[in-house]
Amino acid sequence: MNLVASTHRDALTRFGHALSDTTRTQALLRLRTGSAYPADLATAIGVSRQTLSNHLACLRGCGLVVAVPEGRRTRYELADEKIAHALGDLLGLVLAVDPACCADASADECC
Repeated sequence: MNLVASTHRDALTRFGHALSDTTRTQALLRLRTGSAYPADLATAIGVSRQTLSNHLACLRGCGLVVAVPEGRRTRYELADEKIAHALGDLLGLVLAVDPACCADASADECC
């Protein structure tokens, strides 16, 4: 596999991992409209600061968000404006879900 294909595959894998958790998805969607402080994000999403901190660390590790120090506080924002565009494109999708695909639609492995 060439380097470009490997890089693209890795980027999509990281993006998919980030979106696989509802807390991380909510954080990305909120950051899509502008930067925010962790405490404000935690309150808006309805999770503890510690929980959000763990998810922000994951998003940083995936390369999707960056931490911007501001004195004693840290503000978070998307690492690239293209991420906001990609999220917007994903939100515009209408998926045709086939209920016959999964034996039990309530199973965690199924959408």
